[in-house]
Amino acid sequence: MSPADDDTTVRAAGCVLWRPAPSTASPGPTASSDPTASPDPTASSDLELCLVHRPKYDDWSHPKGKLKPGEAPLAGALREVAEETGYAAEPGAELPTVRYLANGRPKEVRYWAAAAGTGAFTPSDEVDRILWLPPEAARTRLTQPRDRALVDALLATRLPGAPGET
Repeated sequence: MSPADDDTTVRAAGCVLWRPAPSTASPGPTASSDPTASPDPTASSDLELCLVHRPKYDDWSHPKGKLKPGEAPLAGALREVAEETGYAAEPGAELPTVRYLANGRPKEVRYWAAAAGTGAFTPSDEVDRILWLPPEAARTRLTQPRDRALVDALLATRLPGAPGET
C-alpha cells in the first residue's frame, strides 16, 4: 500500500506562487526582496516567488494547507493560496508531489505552479508575513530543503518550449 492509499496520510495541496519581477512588470508598490542574494545565471530573474512565514513553526515555505474532506487537490491549493497570501492564483503546470513525515504521520502535498492575480496580503495568526523574492533568494530563504526542489521544478516549466510557457 502506498502512502497515498493509507487512511492515515495527511493530504494537503499548495502552489509555488509567482509573478513577474518589478523590472518586467508595470511600476507599482512591491514587497521585500533580498538584495544580498547572489544572482544565479540558471535562475529566471524575470519573476518573483511568494513565500509565507508561519509564526507557529517560525519557517518560510510555499503557501499550502490541508485539504478539506472531499476537496479536490487543485481547488484546495488555490483556496490555501488565497487564504495565506490574499492573492488569487491562475494555476499552471502540476509540480512534483512532496511526501514526508509530519508529527509521525505521512503527509502528501500536491503542488502547482500558479501565477499571482489580484490581491493584497493581510497578516493572520497562521501567516504573519510574505516575501516576494527572485528564485535564488527564495531557494535560500526556504526552511525545508524539500521545498527548494519545487523552485527548480517551477523554473523547468518556464523554459522555452516547456509546458505552460507562453
